[in-house]
Amino acid sequence: MTTLLISAGDASGDTHAAAFVRALRASRPECRFFGLGGREMRKAGVELVADQENLAVGGLFEVFGSVLGLLRAWRQMKAALCDVDPNLVVLVDSGGFNLPFARYVRRHCSAPILYYVAPQVWAWRRGRLRKLAARVDRVALIFPFESAAYADTPLRVDFVGHPLVEALGDVARCLERGRARELLKLPGSGRLVGLLPGSRRNEIRHHLPIQLETARVLHERDPSVGFVLALVPSIRADQISGLVQAAALPTTLCLSQVTGRTHEVIRAADVILTKPGTATVEIMLLERPMVVMGRANAITAAILRRVLHIPWLGMPNLIAGEQVVPEFLQEDARPAAMSEAVLELFEGSGREEQLARLAAAKLRLGSGGAARSVSRIAEEMIGPDPS
Repeated sequence: MTTLLISAGDASGDTHAAAFVRALRASRPECRFFGLGGREMRKAGVELVADQENLAVGGLFEVFGSVLGLLRAWRQMKAALCDVDPNLVVLVDSGGFNLPFARYVRRHCSAPILYYVAPQVWAWRRGRLRKLAARVDRVALIFPFESAAYADTPLRVDFVGHPLVEALGDVARCLERGRARELLKLPGSGRLVGLLPGSRRNEIRHHLPIQLETARVLHERDPSVGFVLALVPSIRADQISGLVQAAALPTTLCLSQVTGRTHEVIRAADVILTKPGTATVEIMLLERPMVVMGRANAITAAILRRVLHIPWLGMPNLIAGEQVVPEFLQEDARPAAMSEAVLELFEGSGREEQLARLAAAKLRLGSGGAARSVSRIAEEMIGPDPS
């Protein structure tokens, strides 16, 4: 029996890995899948040996608060590697966990290693490129500009397109704003701002209070504006309720909370206030204007300023090669400035210009079928069906 060990340490990686599993199973039904993941991988038929909730934290120093969970996932994946003896190891995103795990796999297993949604080595020191090239056999890239970073390495890379293009293109075509609001039981009329603070515990802690304060400022300027907070299932309800209570928002401010339906929230909203990362790609593909904000631990931020070699954090800006969406990072993430940027995107030339530039950037992500492309790469690496 052909077996694959898959490691996906966050919510977006869980979704991409699940789509890959379904695509590969369509052509190789004999395959059996094990790994680190979440509910989407479980629904796709992966036998989870470790839960990605243990890795639901990001940042350099923030991980110390979750070190026991990280160690547990590490031990579970090491044991699975020995027990499963896979024909292929597939790593999905989560470079902080998967790059060290790739080194362990290389030292203790003969299986080839495919990295799908590779670490953003183009943003960091070039030393990470050498590590990646030494530890994996092939990389499936989801952004067109990434290929240039690998030009001086022997590593084989394939641009497969972004895995969300196909699915979110369908959502954008089929789910109108009014219908999305109806499904979420939100008011059918009036301006609505979507708040996307992140999918990790530390992101919620750093981002949500500032987003709520921005909502307060917007409410003061226009009391008719409503807000909807998009949350992922892995975040505990008590963490959210505590932060919302601490914000002491006015009772006249309408704030709804929706869990596990981020795409509907984006389509229901007029403007999105979001943290950097995959969410910015989702918003672009779902054809909504956005404002990007981000804060991290002060020490983490200071280190990142020294090692990051990119002009922006928002993916639409990096894809376009110019600033398409406004970014407010660290000390610049001030509620007054962000509320002004949101107001400019409700209507008029500012909204239309950003949407047009997002549409142009979206075309660079391919026409869909990323999961199928990665499954074909995996088949090449596995070899013929032994049966």
